[in-house]
Amino acid sequence: MIRYVPLPTEAVRAVQAGGPDANGQVPERRISDGGNPCRHCLKVIPEGAEMLVLAWRPFPALQPYAECGPIFLCADPCEAGGGEDLPEILASPDYIVRGYGADDRIVYGTGAVVPTAQLGEEAALRLEDARVAYVHVRSARNNCYQLRIDRG
Repeated sequence: MIRYVPLPTEAVRAVQAGGPDANGQVPERRISDGGNPCRHCLKVIPEGAEMLVLAWRPFPALQPYAECGPIFLCADPCEAGGGEDLPEILASPDYIVRGYGADDRIVYGTGAVVPTAQLGEEAALRLEDARVAYVHVRSARNNCYQLRIDRG
């Protein structure tokens, strides 16, 4: 069993309140075109709603594998999404999945582009490997971080 995990609420609230992003900058405020995925509620930000664009590093510390990249968040506080069901934001035809160890480094051989319909199954297979502590899901087109998958 797997669990889809959003960004931590405490960190999201800090940037929604104007705190700095991973690059030390204040998040940009933009208007959603209706296709922007919030990494906290794991829903698409409605067209016309205000959103934040910011740099995010989904790792606890700086190190060579700690990628940083752009994400979207609802500008107003939203409820954390996640759970066992495929989140709304995962609507593209395919995604990159990649396993990471407890040391937050890539576990080589675990990365692949997989069809969205097989995402849960593919993540579960990677989590069967004792070396894998968690899985990241990233955009297959732009490598943007989407969410984390943990053992259920």
